Parts: sequence; structure tokens; C-alpha cells
Amino acid sequence: MKFGYARVSTQGQDLQSQVNKLREEYCDEIFEEKFTATSSDRPEFQKLLNQIEQGDTLVVTKLDRFARSANDATSIIEDLFNRGVRVHVLNMGIVEDTPTGRLIFNIMVSFAQFERDMIVERTQEGKEIAKKRNDFREGRPKKYQKKQIDHAMELLNEHSYKEVERLTGISKSTLIRSKRKRG
Repeated sequence: MKFGYARVSTQGQDLQSQVNKLREEYCDEIFEEKFTATSSDRPEFQKLLNQIEQGDTLVVTKLDRFARSANDATSIIEDLFNRGVRVHVLNMGIVEDTPTGRLIFNIMVSFAQFERDMIVERTQEGKEIAKKRNDFREGRPKKYQKKQIDHAMELLNEHSYKEVERLTGISKSTLIRSKRKRG
């Protein structure tokens, strides 16, 4: 049997392009999940590993879709090879259970790990630079400007929360939080 595995890191990301590519490869069964690669709790991947057996093929679109790290990828591939399972990484080709196949696989996994590490490093560097700015604020940007909140607070003197919410679009919970902050 041919098993496909599709994974994205966040709930907001879309699995469809991976699933479409796996269907084009005529996978008999496709396992899908939305979990960060650093999470060891990937129930669909565990189901797939429990179900796959000798003579089957595991198909993934990219190396980083099924492994958390270079060590994890090597461990998974080793286990699959020992069980007689073929591995097909669509953007790389079939991973051969030969010395050359393992070498190429390890080089590719190392590059994938390097790329992931560089992204983390650049993100941290950018964050450190941003923290030095006076206007740095970590987290999601504020939805309403100070002027809009001030106007809503003035309206609360003569109107109910529901009325102010209807007039300004600012939710009751945001109005209550703002009122608490002002004392």
C-alpha cells in the first residue's frame, strides 16, 4: 500500500496543496494533521507508523513534514528501512536503502535542519533588534488607537456598554479592560 502523510504547523495553515500532491501520487490512504514539528505528540503520524508494514511506501511532500529534527528523521528512516518500507519524498525522490541513498538523505536532512535553525536564529536576532526600539511592543498589535478608546470612554459617561459597542464597534470586554486600566 501507498500511504501519504501531510502536516502543517498551525491550525491556520492549509493542508490541501499537500493532500492534492499526495493524491496525484495515487496514495491509498492519506494521514493529515496540524501539529508543530517540534511536537512529539502527532497522533495521525503514530497511527500511520503503526499501520505501515513491509512492502508499503510512505509518501511525503517534503522532508520537514514528517520529522522534527535531523536525528528524528534519521531514526524514523532507519526504523522504516528495517521494516522493509520504502520512503518517497516528493521534492527529493525515493530514498534508497543503500549507502548512497542514506548519504544523500542525511545530507538533505542536515540542510533542512540547518535551514530551520537559521530561521530561528534570524527571528531571534530580529526580535532583539526590535526590543531596542522605544516603541517595541511584543504580541499582537492593538486593534484600536488611543484616540478611538478615549472617544468610547467618553461615550460611556452617557451610554450603556451595548450602545457604545454598537456605535464604535469596540467590544464590551475591551471597553471594560480599558476602563480598569484608567482606574
